[in-house]
Amino acid sequence: MLVSVPATSANLGPGFDTLGLSINLRNEIVIKPSRFLSVSTKGEGSKNPKIKRNSMFLNIFNEHYKRLSGGKYNTFRFEFTNRIPISRGLGSSSAVIVAALTAAHVAAGVKYNKRKILNLALKYEHHPDNITPAVMGGFNVACLHEGRVYSKKHRLPNYLKAVLVIPNKTISTNRSRTVLPTSYHKDEVIFSLSHAAYMTALFMNESWDQLRIAARDRIHQDRRMSMMPELFRVQSIALENGALMSTLSGSGSTFFSLCYEDDAKGIAEALENAFGEFRVLVCDLDNFGVTSKL
Repeated sequence: MLVSVPATSANLGPGFDTLGLSINLRNEIVIKPSRFLSVSTKGEGSKNPKIKRNSMFLNIFNEHYKRLSGGKYNTFRFEFTNRIPISRGLGSSSAVIVAALTAAHVAAGVKYNKRKILNLALKYEHHPDNITPAVMGGFNVACLHEGRVYSKKHRLPNYLKAVLVIPNKTISTNRSRTVLPTSYHKDEVIFSLSHAAYMTALFMNESWDQLRIAARDRIHQDRRMSMMPELFRVQSIALENGALMSTLSGSGSTFFSLCYEDDAKGIAEALENAFGEFRVLVCDLDNFGVTSKL
């Protein structure tokens, strides 16, 4: 069987732990029956012994496969092809969680629906902004209510592209949360709430030209960017060269810019010229989320 999960960009500026979208940069896992457990890893993390073992995937897969198969114990060969950069704010952990849950259902021969996978994933990732687009694809607004994820999706048109600037340094999610205050001024909260609401309306109505206004935030983004000050220049160059919006992806360090297809090359070249030590990728957006096939 083959399970494929896309990268995600969460928060999108003001939508802290709420807004996210899916990017067509996919991790793939091929799973085959085997006499012995074996694991092979290509791509991102393949030279890191800890990541190469894929222990988080295997732990989640085994837990749910055993439950779904009625306690059966079968062994498999897992072949991982990782394309999502690790610890760069592109949802690599959410991709692992979603892939493991989906693979367990398929391997056990149990039908699944995406809403079920999404709510199972909440056990391992407590914020819905990354896991929701990883499961559903597209642009998503999500909230938690009584321990469940409620979300709405909007399909993204193919004339939009993502330009990703991936620094050679990481910003851990846990560390980045330490720079956030324990309390906020009312004006800061109102500012970000209003901009997140406006951004949601713009995506749902495909009104792209005011996204740079909606993408402003006063809750987390600038505070996190201050941990890597060159990201302010990344944002400025992207917007100067035609990006519709440019925001920290998740907690960073990747910077995500949304643009029209015709502008993607120029934005990417400007960023490559300014930041030769960083990776710059132009990617399609994704509307499918996690997929599986036998």
